[in-house]
Amino acid sequence: MVLFWDYKVLQSPFITIIIVEDDPGHSKLIEKNLRRCGLENPIEAFENGQQALDYLKGQGEFEAGPVNQRILLLLDLNMPVMNGVELLRILKQDNKLSEIPVIILSSTDDQREIDECYSLGCNLYVPKPVEFDRFSETVRKLGLLIGLIAVPSIK
Repeated sequence: MVLFWDYKVLQSPFITIIIVEDDPGHSKLIEKNLRRCGLENPIEAFENGQQALDYLKGQGEFEAGPVNQRILLLLDLNMPVMNGVELLRILKQDNKLSEIPVIILSSTDDQREIDECYSLGCNLYVPKPVEFDRFSETVRKLGLLIGLIAVPSIK
């Protein structure tokens, strides 16, 4: 038996997805494939961990802070200024931001780095395939998962 349902019904319009990715092409491809699976959630993109942290804390050019209190972070690891591991470490040590779910989406498949990310508190580690078609398919599947999960609000 095959079940069909509308993924738009499953998504939470209250969740903002934050993409932290230094490659603008990858960032656009991630957003495009999340949209392809039916997600209509607001998406914010940042090119490094410091920009994302400033946004989440309402600092610098982002004094207003996040508009939404329900956030899911898609995080690359290899970035300039502040890399993903540094950002993950800071988030998980912050009382206010530690509950934000973090999904690592990185081309790094080194087991030591994967283990470190889980030990720091990432919720899911998804290796980014190098091939375009596999990368697109991976992000679409990730989008289906995102459409099903509940996210706590930051206080």
